[in-house]
Amino acid sequence: MTSPKIRLVTGASSGIGPATALEDVPQDAAREEFEVNLFAPARLAQLVLPYMRAHGSGTIVNVSSIGGEIALPLGAWYYASKHALEALSDTLRMEAGTFGIDVVLVQPGIIKTGFEDRTAAQLRRYSGAGAYREMAEKMADRSEAGLSEGSDPQVVADVIREAVEAERPATRYAVGWLAEKLLELNRTLPDREFDALMCRSVN
Repeated sequence: MTSPKIRLVTGASSGIGPATALEDVPQDAAREEFEVNLFAPARLAQLVLPYMRAHGSGTIVNVSSIGGEIALPLGAWYYASKHALEALSDTLRMEAGTFGIDVVLVQPGIIKTGFEDRTAAQLRRYSGAGAYREMAEKMADRSEAGLSEGSDPQVVADVIREAVEAERPATRYAVGWLAEKLLELNRTLPDREFDALMCRSVN
């Protein structure tokens, strides 16, 4: 009788950190961002890997973000934590692959998770009176006006299911509104052109 394939899905596509300029982020908030987005998935992987190795198979799905490859203003610690999760997952894929274990990254684009419900308040709380107040206020206004589109969270759930059920899953799945487009722009445009494009998008 074949043993069932063990699966682990970790991560939160929305994250928890404050939307604010790097200079204005309290260090405890930055550490909490990494605890949730990096250290928690890493610890869960450590706990489940011995069982996967014993069975000679398994799939670990880490929910990252397109923010694992790109970055926008006023979200440095969130993007840093997702970049770190991607590096961790890439390394783990090579290590665990020798035991028949797959490691997959899911990269949601803009998803309607409710994450932006608190964005405006955070921007104004942390960066509303400092050097970055103009950029923060514009982004807060856009957030309150509901100008950002997004995909239903179900599209992420569907891709996760596809990954865990695949005999040989892809290493990365970009999913949701603007995901593939923004990743492609980041991979092809020179850095300064991409920076300018992203800054225009929040101004």
